[in-house]
Amino acid sequence: MSDESSQDRRMNELWQSQPTEGVRMSVEQIQASAGKFQRKIQFRNVREYFGAAAVLVFAGFEFWHAGDLLVRIGFGLIAAGTFYLVWHLLSRGSTRTLPEDRGRSSFIEFQRGELTRQRDLLTSVWRWYLGPLVPGMAVLLVAFARANPGHIKHPSFVVVPEAIFFAACFLAIAKLNATAARRLQRQIDELDQATLES
Repeated sequence: MSDESSQDRRMNELWQSQPTEGVRMSVEQIQASAGKFQRKIQFRNVREYFGAAAVLVFAGFEFWHAGDLLVRIGFGLIAAGTFYLVWHLLSRGSTRTLPEDRGRSSFIEFQRGELTRQRDLLTSVWRWYLGPLVPGMAVLLVAFARANPGHIKHPSFVVVPEAIFFAACFLAIAKLNATAARRLQRQIDELDQATLES
């Protein structure tokens, strides 16, 4: 009984110590993954463009109907920041055409480049997405505090809760983007591993 157990253990150790071949991703798998990723990015961009259009319509309406100069400046800055983030998303976040060469290495290289571009876009969200909206928000907070006669002696009663709300929203957006960037980095690492194993 002990001899059989010892032999089983040796066979098990021998089997576990054998070199294993990594899972090789096929061209079709990489192509399907690239196509799915592109559709996801296109959907995200369309959603962002619709959101930006809604902000621009609202900011434009408020700009033309506001009687206070500071309010108009605030909404004008928000519109300018929105135009900038749309331009940045168009120029840096749009999907690219799949490569003509249908080889495995060209698909891996293409997909890695796309993942890297989108990861970098997400990690820099404060510079191009949130940051450009801050000046307009700040001006509007000051304008709203000044326009509230009930709290003119203590404008912080008006400004502080709204500032906290906007800051919390911005931090939540930044955190969501950082989480998505980490997921993209994991996918990049998987592609790098697939390249090493090929």
